[in-house]
Amino acid sequence: MLTVAPPDAIELRCNSTFQALMWALSRPGDARVMPDAGLGGIAETLVDLECTVFADTPDLRETISAGGALVTGDVSRADHVFLSSLENAADQIAQLRCGSPLYPDDGATLIVGARHTGQRLRLAGPGIDGASVISLDAPPAFWAMRAMLCAYPEGFDCFFVDDRSVIGIPRSTKVEVL
Repeated sequence: MLTVAPPDAIELRCNSTFQALMWALSRPGDARVMPDAGLGGIAETLVDLECTVFADTPDLRETISAGGALVTGDVSRADHVFLSSLENAADQIAQLRCGSPLYPDDGATLIVGARHTGQRLRLAGPGIDGASVISLDAPPAFWAMRAMLCAYPEGFDCFFVDDRSVIGIPRSTKVEVL
């Protein structure tokens, strides 16, 4: 008979975070609740020894490095890009990996701290019934740059984190600034 140890608190927290992230991408624009606030829990959940990660804060770089992932200062090499905000981040956004027509899955994942208030956006695409209107504290220039870089299937997926709440916008979602 096979005996499996019950999950510990860390595994349960990571599983819950992972479920919130996957539902957020599956239903773009719908806010999901994570067990922990901020970007650290997402880093703990998504990042492993095979990942290359860019993070703009020393604390998050230390957390990621402690988990064994390669921390890089070059955004163009990163699988996951963690930004505390989109303010003054245009250079980093322009360097995000967007994959290729043959390997669109080589696109990066952007995880950014952004309030779920502010600029109104209309979302359309897979996982959305018709259209959805949300608000995110992201500058219109970010959306213009994303539209230029994301020629589906190429592009990058985004998670916008506000405390314990996360909104996912995959590369397949069309975003209109209202």
